[in-house]
Amino acid sequence: MHYLNENIWFPDVNETTEDGLLAIGGDLSSERLMYAYKHGIFPWFEKNQPILWWSPDPRMVLFPKELKVSKSMRQVLRNSDFKVTVNTSFNKVIKECSFVKREGQSGTWITDDMVEAYIKLHKMGRATSVEVWQDDILVGGLYGIDFGTVFCGESMFSKVSNASKVGFITFLQNTNYKLIDCQVYTEHLESLGAREIPRRNFMEYLEKLNG
Repeated sequence: MHYLNENIWFPDVNETTEDGLLAIGGDLSSERLMYAYKHGIFPWFEKNQPILWWSPDPRMVLFPKELKVSKSMRQVLRNSDFKVTVNTSFNKVIKECSFVKREGQSGTWITDDMVEAYIKLHKMGRATSVEVWQDDILVGGLYGIDFGTVFCGESMFSKVSNASKVGFITFLQNTNYKLIDCQVYTEHLESLGAREIPRRNFMEYLEKLNG
């Protein structure tokens, strides 16, 4: 196991544990976070834990051209009164996401330090939020790291049925990403067309798309 210090560096992703844990420690500086995402690594840890850095194999991804929109979902998109915006309420979205528990963890994984770090990335133009409104109330949303051709999805929330799905689908249909990094498998993401690919293939896509 690798322990990080103040240097902006990560070991090769092939050195992860079987479950994808690569390194411990370091910080959540903008420089380290951007370096991590560009190299297929992301932080995921609970409050009172050290910072844990992951690069799982296989990797859950969505190619936008493979996006699945069910018949019932198409009806929701046509008939609902949801309004979708981008980058109008990043702080609200990430704070709402911080209340959502991630599968396999007992508490929130979006700590106060993470909220602060990603808000800073948003101000730098590197983190994007999608907001879903109903009657001018924020009822769903998502956020992630934006490389222009690659979007690294971090978290989403929904207070009303289908709100986050509407936000995600609408966002993808109106952008030109080549790859969405979904990180780890969930049935929700699979229903939208995401699938697992070998980490080596994911890394090849990242290198090609991010230059």
